[in-house]
Amino acid sequence: MNCLTGRVWWYLLAIGVSLAALWSGFAVFLAIVRPDRTTVTETARLLPDTVRLVKRLATDRTIPLRTRLPVWLLIAYLISPIDLILDFIPVIGCADDVIITSFVFHRLARHARPDKLAEHWPGSAEGLARLQQLLRLRNEPQTRTAPATARFRLTDRRCRRVV
Repeated sequence: MNCLTGRVWWYLLAIGVSLAALWSGFAVFLAIVRPDRTTVTETARLLPDTVRLVKRLATDRTIPLRTRLPVWLLIAYLISPIDLILDFIPVIGCADDVIITSFVFHRLARHARPDKLAEHWPGSAEGLARLQQLLRLRNEPQTRTAPATARFRLTDRRCRRVV
């Protein structure tokens, strides 16, 4: 009985140390990736427009399905009771949801063209510029340019130049 009680305390101590280390790592992560002096209030003002933007981008059929699908999977993940870190754990319980949500939204915003972001953005132009700054997206149009060197295709063990 005494041995069992000792093991329980050992496990509780290990869990407590692990949670403290995870919280410290999360705090360091936030300190590193935090964009320039952004406050929670400034970010919260963008939330209603951002939710509308995500809904509009996720239902826009001109954007490829492989770009929109992670949004629908994220919604299913957020609704489901299964979580990577349980939500009742203070701070880090909801942090995994926030991190995954921001990753999926960043991916959606990066793969959708900037003109699509501007087309579906319901707020002001300053709000869109602030959102792009928070997501660290480039404001200029993303155009794919061909590399300076010519492209080659390997066919019949010969390199042929593709024009």
